[in-house]
Amino acid sequence: MCLPLLFLIIGVTLGILTDIRIPDAYSDYLSIAVLAAFDTLLGGIRAQLEKNFDDTVFLTGFFFNITLAAVLAFIGVQLGVDLYLAAVFAFGVRLFRNLAMIRRMVIDQKLLTKFRKK
Repeated sequence: MCLPLLFLIIGVTLGILTDIRIPDAYSDYLSIAVLAAFDTLLGGIRAQLEKNFDDTVFLTGFFFNITLAAVLAFIGVQLGVDLYLAAVFAFGVRLFRNLAMIRRMVIDQKLLTKFRKK
């Protein structure tokens, strides 16, 4: 759980401390990259809760997801099609699925801990 949270803290800190403006032409790319990054982050947290976190899988998944999302957005722009919406949909579904699984695992662990105390 340490590595995903570390990257989240670093990213939020860099975002707050810098005053970087992204041109409108790159907003689609950035929005998909952020969505892909959140998907990977939540997947890493879920893997940690399931006790099967692998930092190599996390790091390669992080960069692969962002690259794939950017390539889809680029191809879509070249074709004149909003192809990035496919990536938004795919990463959005995965993000909410990971979040739901994390929530359920945390609730189950709390209930289990509460049950053991009785």
